Amino acid sequence: MNKELEHRFVTELENNQNIVHKVCSLYTNNRDAHNDLFQEITIQLWKAYPKFRGDAKFSTWMYRVALNTAITLYRKSKKRVQTQDYDSVIFKIKTDEYDDTEEKQLKLMYNAVRQLGDIDKALVFLYLEDKDYAEISETLGITEVNARVKMNRVKNKLRTILNP
Repeated sequence: MNKELEHRFVTELENNQNIVHKVCSLYTNNRDAHNDLFQEITIQLWKAYPKFRGDAKFSTWMYRVALNTAITLYRKSKKRVQTQDYDSVIFKIKTDEYDDTEEKQLKLMYNAVRQLGDIDKALVFLYLEDKDYAEISETLGITEVNARVKMNRVKNKLRTILNP
């Protein structure tokens, strides 16, 4: 591949790497798994980049590749090694006036989302990223109506998980 193509890819990846980190956080629960998935997604993005035509925004294309890679990788992985949750071993400095309510709520939400199926996880992730249903449907390869219906069902599942 030529240097110009490589430079464009690296620039786009650097500008949008938070997308990949967010996907990794959704599908992994420790730093090593996160790093492994990040690397695998980057490899898949690089392999697919020459075929990126620019029909969609780079970020939309990146969401699609990242989510498909994560879903495919974790569906294939039949052997799951028990790991300790990354958040439970991080040392956090807290001050007396620190209010961790929001942090606890976010953790509960992430735990609830992790209980969903792979496609539902991706749907919630894109929804929480403020993507409209048109972009969600394009990223996931489903119709806009299907995305709306699935999202309503997922909201109900999350309500059940969070309020047993």
